[in-house]
Parts: sequence; C-alpha cells; structure tokens
Amino acid sequence: MSPPKDNEKVPSRRRVPQQVRSRDRVQRILEVAGEIVVHKGVEGVTTRAIAAGADLPVASLYQYFADKEAVLLALVERDIAEIDAQIEEDLASLTVLSVRTMVETTMRAFVKVYHRRPSFVVIWFRGRTNVAVQEFVRAHNRRMASDLFNIARSAGMVVEGSDGLYAELAVEVADRIFQLAFESSLTGSTRGSSS
Repeated sequence: MSPPKDNEKVPSRRRVPQQVRSRDRVQRILEVAGEIVVHKGVEGVTTRAIAAGADLPVASLYQYFADKEAVLLALVERDIAEIDAQIEEDLASLTVLSVRTMVETTMRAFVKVYHRRPSFVVIWFRGRTNVAVQEFVRAHNRRMASDLFNIARSAGMVVEGSDGLYAELAVEVADRIFQLAFESSLTGSTRGSSS
C-alpha cells in the first residue's frame, strides 16, 4: 500500500532512534505498551507503567515519545505497516484477480495481523479516544481504498468513469464489520459466519 502523501499529517516521535540500542529500546517500549493494552485496556496504559515494564526510567521513554498517546499511535503505525505488507504479499500471490478475491484476500490479511497484533484490535476497535490514531487510520483507509481501486482499474475491473468512491465506502464498511467482530473477542466473532 502506498505511503502517506505530503499534505497528510503523519505524527512523529520526539526522536527517531539511529543506534541499534535505541531502536531496541523503542521496540521494547512498544512491546510492553502493547501487552498493557491487551491486559488492561487503553485506559490502563500510563507512561510510568510502560517505563516500569520496559525497565527504563520514565525520562528515557520521554526521549522517544511525548506521552502515552504518542506511544499508542506508534503501535498503530507499526501495525498498519504490517497490515499493508501482509495485504501486498497476499494480493501478489493471487492466481485469479477479481473483485471477490481482492476483497476476501484483503480482509483475511487484516485478520492475520489482528491475530498477531491484538493491541491494535484493542486500540482501534475498543479505545478510539486518540484523535491522532483516528486521523491516521482514516487516512490509511482512504489510501488503501485508492490503492485497491487502482489495482482493480489496472486489471480492467472498473467501469469507465468510476471515481473510487465505492472502494472507499467498501473499506469503511469492512472497518465497521471488523469492529463488530472484534469488539468482544481478540480473535474475532464468527457469529453469522457459515465457515
């Protein structure tokens, strides 16, 4: 999936780590924050709890993240990048490209990552209180819809004159379906599924 455009807001960390040790520290912060999110919910995340879990002074955490909201956003950014990579990999492996196979493959790719990254499920589907996370995911959904629309158009599956609005609507509907499926289960509810 395509990267953010120049005019789209992409929140940044205070400091992007250059050294391996610093990158490892940031990864540890994110892993600990993800564990707290899964076990205590978004409201259970505090910078002190993250620092304690990562065995760091709170001041070290603040070198990389302004506050807990920045940590949550960084988790979402990481997981969205993983979703994009999974979608790209899975779409590339399709032998038959149709609207149906694109939709099924894309939705399955999301579920694969949701199962690997339950903190994303909690942050996005249960704790939509972070405005930066909302803006980031909504912008991602628009980009993803555009990318999928362009793939379909390149494959000759789009009616001439279409503008991609249906793709954007489909992505938002899928997001809502995922929210309903994952709001009470980290593995997703299969209620109403025939499989």
